[in-house]
Amino acid sequence: MLRRPTFSRIWAKALKSAQISGVHFHDLRHTGNTFASQSGATLRELMNRMGHSTTRAALIYLHTENDRDRKIADSMGRLAEDALKDEDQDGSGT
Repeated sequence: MLRRPTFSRIWAKALKSAQISGVHFHDLRHTGNTFASQSGATLRELMNRMGHSTTRAALIYLHTENDRDRKIADSMGRLAEDALKDEDQDGSGT
């Protein structure tokens, strides 16, 4: 079982075994939550994953990337196309 007093030694051994240096355990938490955000997790979902009761800390993980706006626009376009197809198929014409 991992406990705070022994974790540093175990973490250092894992990094050495993986031939990685300069990585802190908290970096994994940050990376995981950043990936969750980029995958579409909502602010509430990020808060739940991290165990936070306020939005302040969770907002850190909602990074804006250069291509994020393009991904959002593409996704919105697909939703609009699907909605138009559904409308055409049901014959409502509106």
